[in-house]
Amino acid sequence: MYTLAFDTTVGFCSIALFAGQNKVCSFEKEMTFGQAETLMPEIDRMLKEQHLTFENLEEIVVCTGPGSFTGVRSSVAAARAFALACPQVAVCGVSAFDAYAADLAPEDLAEVNVVLIETKREDYYVQYYDRHLNKQEPPTTAFYEDIVHKLQGKHVTLSGDGVERFLSRPSGLSLHCVKMPLNPPIDKLALIGINKHQNKSMDFPKPLYLKAPDVCVK
Repeated sequence: MYTLAFDTTVGFCSIALFAGQNKVCSFEKEMTFGQAETLMPEIDRMLKEQHLTFENLEEIVVCTGPGSFTGVRSSVAAARAFALACPQVAVCGVSAFDAYAADLAPEDLAEVNVVLIETKREDYYVQYYDRHLNKQEPPTTAFYEDIVHKLQGKHVTLSGDGVERFLSRPSGLSLHCVKMPLNPPIDKLALIGINKHQNKSMDFPKPLYLKAPDVCVK
């Protein structure tokens, strides 16, 4: 059976189709706006090109954020709509933190592994993992100075789309490995969801909001 994974939480629209643990095809496009309008037609195109329908899907995996408020809402709402329309298809939510962390190779891992996700504000979305990729504490938001203070004296690996901005200032940290992907890796997102399904440990998708949205009168 097939697994469909997608993500619109950052400035990309990413989709992947897997048969078992093997990727069949994928779509990825960088875009500032319009992810929600692109997502559905691309999913439809991808399934038709593989001569598939939703009846052939066993699972849908969606990125739950954090990220753009609208982007998170769009992808999670789409996954929940699919769940209502196709109750036979399992639906699983996976955080962007876990997708970035899963992209670290064994030799990349350090004493502390930190995923930094861009907020487009002064702070960062942050998740700390140990050397076995166990979460050390719940995800949060933090400012540069607080993150540096927490990591001083430790061997650190950094990953995520917020790393480039974070390292634009001298931190003095002992860095083991640095990765600066532009968006959560859709392949890893899919594989995490597939493993969760096999282990019967799926999380129904809920938006991972760590801050209230910025709202203003134009």
